[in-house]
Formats: sequence, structure tokens, C-alpha cells
Amino acid sequence: MSGITKIAVLGAGNIGGTLAQRLAEADLAQELALIDIIEGLPQGKALDIQQSAPIVGFSTRVTGSTSFDALAGAEVIVETAGLARKPGMSRSDLLTKNADIIRAHALAIKEKAPNAVVIVVTNPVDVMSFWFRKVSGLPSARVFGESGSLDTARFRWFVAEALRVAPRDVIGFVLGTHGDTMVPILSLTSVNGVPLTRLLPPEKLQAIVTRTKNGGGEIVNLLKAGSAYYAPSASQAELVRAVAHDEHRLIPVTTALNGEYGQRDVYLGVPARIGRAGVETVYEVELTAPERTAFEASAKAVRDDLETLAKLSGA
Repeated sequence: MSGITKIAVLGAGNIGGTLAQRLAEADLAQELALIDIIEGLPQGKALDIQQSAPIVGFSTRVTGSTSFDALAGAEVIVETAGLARKPGMSRSDLLTKNADIIRAHALAIKEKAPNAVVIVVTNPVDVMSFWFRKVSGLPSARVFGESGSLDTARFRWFVAEALRVAPRDVIGFVLGTHGDTMVPILSLTSVNGVPLTRLLPPEKLQAIVTRTKNGGGEIVNLLKAGSAYYAPSASQAELVRAVAHDEHRLIPVTTALNGEYGQRDVYLGVPARIGRAGVETVYEVELTAPERTAFEASAKAVRDDLETLAKLSGA
């Protein structure tokens, strides 16, 4: 058992529920609170997870609640609540609806757990992470989002599949937004030290980049209803573990930039060292000219969304 006393997960849907299971089984905290507005949903999932403890062998106590009071004492909080974009819903609709959810949760966390490290998952995650920090007033180091961590996992798997190598041997980063303008960094990707650009021809590399950008959409199209939650929850669990165990892991996350990569007052996916204090250090890596251009386009996409949100919300 780690030194973490309590973790809270906001949202008990597919992602939140699966994440709660992963975190409980990893025994990262003495207590895990699953919180949702739907009466019975967080309580039922918490009880179901808890009853697996004698089989799996974890000691974490799992509880479910519809009250923000359950946030009290949480040292790490994962924000998974929010709406997925539905047919007929504009991007502006999604921005405002999820911003309203984030606002309520940010204010509750500010009141109930002001010292927590908060990991934002709600989409569009780069925008919602910025919005959460703005509303909560928490230090930017303690508010970051899952972005490049999930996209990098998908990218690494597609590379491993193409080369028929072990996925863990593929090292690389996906930077920028968690969306159409994400930037897989081919120049810094390798397979146990062998540069990827020496292993695959340009057309296959581009096919992997395209598939990575469409990674979430590919799963949505296959499922017909719903979206991915196994890989996202695994990515989130990795981030929680890095904080809970103070691992000082180098992981791409969406975080506040203060001049790094020539950007300020925006959240974007970049390599960062993650530990008990949250984002400890943001690392600047050398990008090729096309990668730099793509990263700047990514930053513009986030700024455009932030401008739209500001107009719609009156912020």
C-alpha cells in the first residue's frame, strides 16, 4: 500500500467505472471514492468492484456516492465526467455543456479537496484542463490532463503491429492536442534505440500517423454506440500511479505552458515529469520544421476553442 490515503473518480460511466476497478486492483490508496450524479450507479459499481477484493486480493476500500462531500480528503482526483459528442450536437454545444460540468466540479474540488492533484479526462481535454484550472484557481502544476499519454499508447501499438515487435520496445511521443491536430513525433520514435524512420518507409509512417489521429474514431465506428474505455482507463491509471507513488515518470500530458515551445496561457500535450506534486517539469524536445509547424497548428486549434468557449460562457 502506498502513502496515498484517498483517490476520487468523478463520473461512473464506462471510463470512470473501469478506471475505478484498475485503481482498486492496483492498491494505490486506502480509499477510492466513485462519484456520479445518477443515484445508484456509483454505489452499485463500487460495491461490485469491492466484492472482487477477496478474489483479486486488494485492500483498497471502494465507496460510491452522489455527493461532492465524498471528495473530502482526496489527494488525487480524476475528472472523467462529461458528455460525448452526439449526432446533431455542434462542437460549441459540447464545449459549453462540458464546461458547465467542469465548472461545478472545479468549484466543488476547490472547496472539498483544495490540495488534490487533478487529472482531467473530459473532452476536449486540452480546453477542459485549461478551464478547470481557471475556474478552480488551483496551481497549474496540480491540474493536468490525459492527452498524449493515450495517443502515444495507440501510436506505439500501431508501430509495434506494423513491425511485429513487442509494444513495450517502441518508444515515442505524441504531442499537441488530443484531436485531429495531434502530432506524433516520428523523429524521436525508436524501437529499443533504432530510429523508426530507418525501419519503415515514409508511406507506412504516414499511414500510422493518420491511424493514430483517428484512433478514437476508429473504435467508435466499430462499436457503433459508445467509445473507447479500456485503453483510456489504462492511461489514466498510469498517471494516477505516477502521482501516488511519486514516480517522477516522463509522460506526455496536457499541461500549462509558460513559454515552452513558444506558447503561453494554453494547455497542450508535451513531455512532462509527473510525481506527487503533479507536473514537476515540462521538457522541450527538438522538433523538425514540419513537426514544429504541426505543433503550432495544434496550439491554434486549442486557442480557437478557448476563444469560442470564452464568448459562449461570457468568461
